[in-house]
Amino acid sequence: MCGRFSLTTPEEVIAKFFSLLAIPRLKPRYNLAPTQACSVIRQDDTSGGRRLDPMHWGLIPSWAKDKSIGNRMINARGETLAEKPSFREAYRKRRCLIPADGFYEWKKEGKRKQPHWIGRANRALFAFAGLWEKWNESDQDVIESFTIITTEPNETIRTLHDRMPVILDPSDYDAWLDPDQDDANTLQELLVATPIDLLEFHPISTRVNSPTHDDPSILEPLDSSGLFD
Repeated sequence: MCGRFSLTTPEEVIAKFFSLLAIPRLKPRYNLAPTQACSVIRQDDTSGGRRLDPMHWGLIPSWAKDKSIGNRMINARGETLAEKPSFREAYRKRRCLIPADGFYEWKKEGKRKQPHWIGRANRALFAFAGLWEKWNESDQDVIESFTIITTEPNETIRTLHDRMPVILDPSDYDAWLDPDQDDANTLQELLVATPIDLLEFHPISTRVNSPTHDDPSILEPLDSSGLFD
């Protein structure tokens, strides 16, 4: 699964990497958590370019009676998107990118869980595959929300967890964002595990367990003496 991630890359780099229509105004986030507002990239209906907007993490289906359902929909299994009522329409028409430069996973060690940072060398920017929805809370209030798609892990991540977020190759961004692309087989081919050699990981402090801790120290690797600090 994916229950926490970071986005600390400068705004100008994000705008250039994703070819955004405008440079966003963002502050570094080291511990983004479910139910928080996160940055999401989608195709602009008017220009066809890419725009970045804040969205609630935890997808709320348009037909939901209560927004709390989003708390259980922070992730969506890539293998069943076309079948699940909560995701199948968004899978066809409302796909998005979630920019990140790292994510966190917890490895069970006996009775404890040791958190790990996972990402690319030098904390290089990447994007998760996601889906977004619009939910009307009232006549005036609309909530836009998203979920991160997961898949079977590669051999490296399998040592930590039995699922991992889908990290799209930049060459697939256009196809993923294109609302006219609705062939399930074509889309399914994009939802695969990242090659082993593109990711690295290291254990980090259990401070990441609390979303109130949102600072650079969270990313620091621990040596063996610091495990379960």
